[in-house]
Amino acid sequence: MTGRVVVLTGGVGGAKLVEGLMHIVPSGALTAIVNTGDDFRHLGLHVSPDIDTLLYTLSGKANREQGWGRAGESWAFMAALRELGGEDWFALGDGDVALHVWRTQRLSQGEPLSAIMREVAARWGVQPAVLPMTDDTIATRLFTDAGDLAFQDYFVRLRCEPRAERISFQGAEAAIPAPGVIAAIDAADAILIAPSNPYLSVDPILAVPGIAKALRDARAPVVAVSPIVGGTSVKGPTAKLMRELGVPIDNEAIARHYGAMLDGLLVHGDDAAPGWLAIGRTDTLMPETGDRIRVAAAALELAGSIGAGA
Repeated sequence: MTGRVVVLTGGVGGAKLVEGLMHIVPSGALTAIVNTGDDFRHLGLHVSPDIDTLLYTLSGKANREQGWGRAGESWAFMAALRELGGEDWFALGDGDVALHVWRTQRLSQGEPLSAIMREVAARWGVQPAVLPMTDDTIATRLFTDAGDLAFQDYFVRLRCEPRAERISFQGAEAAIPAPGVIAAIDAADAILIAPSNPYLSVDPILAVPGIAKALRDARAPVVAVSPIVGGTSVKGPTAKLMRELGVPIDNEAIARHYGAMLDGLLVHGDDAAPGWLAIGRTDTLMPETGDRIRVAAAALELAGSIGAGA
């Protein structure tokens, strides 16, 4: 299908889908709405991991082997920091630090995150619109058997080892969608939910007042790409979290999680799928660019078939 496409996404996994879409959706017709619940202050710097991962990926700067950060990165800053006894559990490459310093300076001058990252995208030649879910501060926190943890403490410092009991998004009630977010959803011809972690990457977006309602009211079909492959998640803590929260690790649970806003689900191969919404099938693993294009095309084909039957 052709037309305007919106995708809700987190970091690494979602960025792969957005990269695939970038190859088949006309320039200017693709908008990514990105999770900022992972954003945090580290060493005095404002770090936006999911937005940065997406921009690195779409600009060709990403370290594809490592799965995060920039290709050709140098590490003099971290080495000097370790000599001083500073916190080194969150790795910051030298190029990465430059982006964080620049963003922090601009934020301190009162500029919104959406405007700052729009300028980065333009400087790096990124054609899709990359919108943070909000310019306000929302902090994902996990209540675990190791206590109340900020997201990056749980995800990076403790490597997702604590057992999660529940998740909250502090500040969400007072937040508003970033400029352009609701307009993009309202104008879309297809809306995709990337195979990002539903609980840690997509739910923060849906927690921003107005976004979930816009998706439920959207004229466009909403299709999620399932993060479940063969009864588990490819990487990250999705399956672990589902198990700890008492949720079955299957496509039925993913579909029920998104509920009434969802019109279709793209699943991996012959994996079992719910019978109460439209289903598409493909190999959803995306190691290479061709795979990312294939999955993006399958998701749009499913959305197109739903739209045609409406």
